[in-house]
Amino acid sequence: MKTPPFHFAFPVHDIAAAREFYGGILGCPEGRSSEHWVDFNLYGHQIVAHLSDTAGPAKAATKVDSDRVPVPHFGIILEMSEWKALAEKVRDAGVEFVIEPKVRFKGEIGEQATMFFTDPSGNALEFKAFADPSLIFAS
Repeated sequence: MKTPPFHFAFPVHDIAAAREFYGGILGCPEGRSSEHWVDFNLYGHQIVAHLSDTAGPAKAATKVDSDRVPVPHFGIILEMSEWKALAEKVRDAGVEFVIEPKVRFKGEIGEQATMFFTDPSGNALEFKAFADPSLIFAS
């Protein structure tokens, strides 16, 4: 069965900045929009940036491996080659990483490449890739 696309709505303080970040830097095609929200296609999933005065950086963090991971966060699990290309694209765009691209849980079940960065409104994103995608849900 094909995985159904998910829908995720999140607050932003500036629609133009969201368009530049999600459409320009991340390359997400834009869907429907109004002056208060805009749909983006994030690897086949619908994410919606909603203009809100409550937009702001994640205030919580939790320890994962040796990093302080921002919570909440969202993102996509990519193929390793796509992950590497995105890391280079984001770095070339001058986006500051919260957690630099790296491999965590090296040699363990769940070994994964990961990177964290924020959008202009402070929403945290994580993109990851598994050398062996069959281990995504392994325990």
